[in-house]
Amino acid sequence: MDMKRKKELLNEWKNRHPEMGVISISCKPTGNLFLGISKDTRTGYNSHRFQLSVNLHPNKKLQELWDKYGEQEFEYSVVEVLEYENPQDDQTDSLLELLECCLIEMPGAGRI
Repeated sequence: MDMKRKKELLNEWKNRHPEMGVISISCKPTGNLFLGISKDTRTGYNSHRFQLSVNLHPNKKLQELWDKYGEQEFEYSVVEVLEYENPQDDQTDSLLELLECCLIEMPGAGRI
């Protein structure tokens, strides 16, 4: 690959506009619902799935359910998408506010 193409790809990656928002992981047999923020909802589940599969997830209740029921008994979804302008800006505070709103709307849901 030539340098020009590498620069183009790097520029595209830096300026990408990933979908950010609140994600959920739910346990089908128990109905337990866990919400969290993701700066890239398309890849957000992979990180949690990996942590759960190697028994290193920070949410012990979610880890317990995963160990008991297995990956096939969980569903992943995007609950709310954050609208934002500049992909270079840190959106953490906005994502946390959105998460708090979702937690209020969904009593009984836990945090990822």
